[in-house]
Amino acid sequence: MKFNDSLKEIKIYEAGKPIELVVREFGIEPKDVVKLASNENPNGCSPKVAKAIATNAHKASLYPDDSFYELKEGLSKRFNIQSENIIIGAGSDQVLEFISRALLSSKDSVLMSKVTFAMYEIYAKQMGAKIIRTDSYEHKVDEFIKAYQKHKPKIVYLCTPNNPTGDGITKENAFEIINAIDKETLIVVDGAYMEYAVAKDKAYEIKPTDILNLENVIYLGTFSKAYGLGGMRVGYGIANSSLIKELYKMRPPFNITTLSLIGAIEALKDEEFVQNSISLHQQELKRYEEFAKEMGFEYIDSYTNFITYLFPDNINSTKVFDELFKRGVIIRDLASYGMNAVRITVGTKEQNNKFFETFKKVVG
Repeated sequence: MKFNDSLKEIKIYEAGKPIELVVREFGIEPKDVVKLASNENPNGCSPKVAKAIATNAHKASLYPDDSFYELKEGLSKRFNIQSENIIIGAGSDQVLEFISRALLSSKDSVLMSKVTFAMYEIYAKQMGAKIIRTDSYEHKVDEFIKAYQKHKPKIVYLCTPNNPTGDGITKENAFEIINAIDKETLIVVDGAYMEYAVAKDKAYEIKPTDILNLENVIYLGTFSKAYGLGGMRVGYGIANSSLIKELYKMRPPFNITTLSLIGAIEALKDEEFVQNSISLHQQELKRYEEFAKEMGFEYIDSYTNFITYLFPDNINSTKVFDELFKRGVIIRDLASYGMNAVRITVGTKEQNNKFFETFKKVVG
């Protein structure tokens, strides 16, 4: 059987290791495993969400409302936009897939930072497009503009805050890049971690309303991070209505589940839970910064719910990951991104205590 030639260039995306794998391989009790690998909300989801899902579990046999009317109404009020400006996806990465399928061919290229979300490359390569990267993992204005002018890509990805590094760009710098790009190139502003950036520094806030009057920009958001619904897989894209209309041609029917829809609707109603979760995260993030200083290595200033530790040459990130993994602490090794670094989701106080204790044993 012959598959598309484009598949030869694609590396399979590797998700964070699950708790079940540690339990199977090392016989550690599930309660003793700390998962800090996938940037989930360690506080879980809102109790109101959990109750709504449990109450409506009998609806699992029914297809969802394919118009997503109530969820779109909630997002419209949240962002002061119209429902026709919204497309719902099974995670924001499904919207990324719609974008690639709608725009790219083997004649096109896409531009992104040196180290960023892996699915940008994977979806582009599925369409045979060429990948252009800047020289730095940071979103540096001059590097993006220079690369854009040289290659004239069909899509430019601005992941802010950036995954897996955690750094971000200010709204001012983002619009320096946006304003330098012509209308034939789509700019994707991926704001999956935007709620955390806003809590840290308002200068990094990019709102969907900031881009609605631009015909070639789309904003992406998700319920997987601050809202604690990673397992429900609900994301969204926000753009001018003509762009959304074209992307709808890519969308399959019923592309999120009935219970996912119910969960997302309820999650939007409980903003207090989200803000409390972010506040706790900000407190614990400071502990990770102090711990890095104590251990004597660098970290990337984080605008997300995780932090990236950069290791000197005498510490190998893969060995650190492996030793922590054996002890029931799951983090993310960034060696596959060409970095001698690890990404750690900021967990609860108890989870973080175990990380600090175990990390000292491994590295010390």
